[in-house]
Amino acid sequence: MPDPICPLCERPIPPDVPQSRHHLIPRLKGGKDGPTVLLHHVCHKEIHSCLREAELARDYNTIETLRDHPHLQKFIAWVAKRPPSFQSRTSGGRRKR
Repeated sequence: MPDPICPLCERPIPPDVPQSRHHLIPRLKGGKDGPTVLLHHVCHKEIHSCLREAELARDYNTIETLRDHPHLQKFIAWVAKRPPSFQSRTSGGRRKR
């Protein structure tokens, strides 16, 4: 069976790489039982490093809108050059408030 594909960066997610389930609508904003997507952990961390829960719930609750976010577009272009097994050693950047 082939490795699942991360819908954010569109790279395979090998079984030995950290992965995360992302709630498209944050649990704290009513998405506890809502749809989730499987992402590389590094991709999931980047989403939460640049967007607040309210922004995710209101404006970025689909993969398409996440991929259209300017910061995430830059991240996707950068991470696409890394192997699927790439893991960041540092946490994601700080949110701009």
